[in-house]
Amino acid sequence: MTAAPAQSQAWVRRYRPAPDAAVRLVCFPHAGGSATFYYPVAQALAPVLDVLAVQYPGRQDRHTEPPVDDIHVLADVVTEELVAGWNDRPLLLFGHSMGAMVAYEVACRLQRRGTVPVGLFASGRRAPSTYRDENVHLADDEGLVAEMRRMQGTDAQVFEDEEILRMILPAVRSDYRAVETYRHQPAPPLNCPVVALNGRDDPQVTPQEAQAWESHTASGFRLLTYPGGHFYLSAQAPEVLREIREFALTAAPAGTGGGTAPRG
Repeated sequence: MTAAPAQSQAWVRRYRPAPDAAVRLVCFPHAGGSATFYYPVAQALAPVLDVLAVQYPGRQDRHTEPPVDDIHVLADVVTEELVAGWNDRPLLLFGHSMGAMVAYEVACRLQRRGTVPVGLFASGRRAPSTYRDENVHLADDEGLVAEMRRMQGTDAQVFEDEEILRMILPAVRSDYRAVETYRHQPAPPLNCPVVALNGRDDPQVTPQEAQAWESHTASGFRLLTYPGGHFYLSAQAPEVLREIREFALTAAPAGTGGGTAPRG
């Protein structure tokens, strides 16, 4: 496992500053993903929300930095970044796939420090307390590429460029290792609402595994299911963004650190 890297402002991207927004939305990428995945989110939700996107090391402009293969280490560093520089207004967390796990662990850490997020949106990932025995990170490069194709979350042009593909594989493998070796450490339920989102045909998450997120909150739960697979977000972005916007507008008054139960 990797040691905690030095803190850096490179961990957070703010593509469309919204200084008058009452709530900050912090977005966590999927395995192999990057902060730019959430550029359209920032464009769509500003100025209602001040959107931050987390940039993991080992990709894009951080490609020279070693990737981090431990969810808990990632959560430790991101929590410090948020508390140090972005904690002047309530935080709403959104993570997809691996990002949902990082977001959950960050929420737990923020709660322990007395800064409860107004909510957690956990997309395309089974609950932390569920478990599958997975070992994609141990596959050879061809096996890893096959898994990337199966998930349908990587631009098809990437697979046609051998140089780019080989450049991103170390970060992808590291992310898969982080997800597949993650073990939930029992923690008190979150004192904020949790909204689980899932694609109806996602092979990575059953309805029961998505519903299990309910056990991780003491403050309200909703499960939203959309047409599509693991990357249902691509086609369902307008509906998901509407849910986030409406939640943020009703979840908590400006300047508070806790949330109310979500609608429904």
